[in-house]
Amino acid sequence: MTVMRVDKDFDALTLTLVAEFDAPVERVWRLWADPRRLERWWGPPSHPATVLEHDLSPGGTVTYFMTGPDGERSHGWWRVTSVEPPGSLEFTDGFADQHGRPMPGMTSSMRVRLTANGGGTRMEVRSTFSSLEHMETVVRWGAPEAFAQAIGQMDALLAG
Repeated sequence: MTVMRVDKDFDALTLTLVAEFDAPVERVWRLWADPRRLERWWGPPSHPATVLEHDLSPGGTVTYFMTGPDGERSHGWWRVTSVEPPGSLEFTDGFADQHGRPMPGMTSSMRVRLTANGGGTRMEVRSTFSSLEHMETVVRWGAPEAFAQAIGQMDALLAG
């Protein structure tokens, strides 16, 4: 399994996922930078993602939806705050309504760091939540496990 650990820190309002890949940093970066590759792993296997908009420049937006087994759609968005290919990406992440409009209150700041680790890559993804209530809700929904499943799909893409 690629995911090494998932740490929940309710005092700091953070959720940190650490994964390691047997691929160079540049190849792992492409899984974030290419919208067609991103949609092949961003959602867990039961809820594949469809990326609608993908602009990884500061101030840029990424919009997407995940489709559940019964066809229901869950919309989300990113607002990119910082990007330094191929090693780091920071964005605000949030939920959206059925029309793709951002919903207030349920946002987190995400920081992605990719570093060389031997012949492979270590990836750390840290989410900082806007409130304890938001973090508790996301954890109750099973998001840490779902995100670990999503990240687990990256190995097959890197091998292909």
